[in-house]
Amino acid sequence: MAVEATRRTRWRRAGRPRGDGTGWAERMRRDRFLLLLAAPGVAVVLLFYYLPLLGNVIAFKDYQPYLGISGSPWVGWSNFDVIFNGDPEFMTALKNTLIVSLAQVVFVFPVPIAVALLLNSLLSERIKRVVQSILYLPHFMSWVIVVALFQSMLGNAGMLNTWLVQHGSGGIHIIGDPGLFKVLITSQVIWKDAGWGTILFLAALSRIDLSLYEAAAVDGASRLRQLWHVTLPGIKSVIVLLFILKLGDSLNIGFEQILLQQAPVGTNASEVLDTYVYNHGVINGEWGVSAAVGLVKGLVSVGLVLGANKVAHIFGERGVYES
Repeated sequence: MAVEATRRTRWRRAGRPRGDGTGWAERMRRDRFLLLLAAPGVAVVLLFYYLPLLGNVIAFKDYQPYLGISGSPWVGWSNFDVIFNGDPEFMTALKNTLIVSLAQVVFVFPVPIAVALLLNSLLSERIKRVVQSILYLPHFMSWVIVVALFQSMLGNAGMLNTWLVQHGSGGIHIIGDPGLFKVLITSQVIWKDAGWGTILFLAALSRIDLSLYEAAAVDGASRLRQLWHVTLPGIKSVIVLLFILKLGDSLNIGFEQILLQQAPVGTNASEVLDTYVYNHGVINGEWGVSAAVGLVKGLVSVGLVLGANKVAHIFGERGVYES
């Protein structure tokens, strides 16, 4: 017993776990090439994602670019007054953000699931690949091109209005109608990103054991019951994981997409938190207020991820991380 205790002590002092004979130094040497390959990615994440978090100190200062962060005076919680006191412009941006976020969660998120199920039901692999390629091609287009395409189709001088005028009907200016703006940007997101999200669900569908469908068919299950009892449970973990990530990113509503289309409809219909931060920070020079709004938005997004992940644990799923 004493010999075994002495051996365990020596292993711990050497930094080696009892289960195997490799310590952290030896593992570092063994995996040095993999670590070197990962180093640029880690450096980019630290430099462009974590290091800028230090700039949130601006939210508690009357930041002036010519004074710098260290030279700007502290103002405490004054920059958060637009949030706590319900500034009208901020409340408009918050309301629009929540409406668009809800619309995208309810209408945008299920579309890739439905498309993946439809593609998975196709028997011809060639047709499936062609349709899939056509669907996810818009994902690689920038929002500048996407907005230009929608304007050429639905704008005041677009193809739809031109056709309506030629056939004696009154034109409809969808792009410049504030009442249709939220529907417009939601449809743009579906057209641009639904095909790309389909890839993830198709990968999840390919992992379902085909013998489960055969067993269900032998038991007399219809295609609908196979979908409900075999297909959806087979991809449930992927759906939950992506839904949690979607909630965490729900307050980031396509800054570039909205900014490109904000002028025709005005800020009352189109202002969201991201454009509020840009318009008040970069344009109006209210850096502290913009930083405060951005900080609160980030904290709320973290809270959404943690809350949704906790709900996933309650329903027996792993979520983003295990408790």
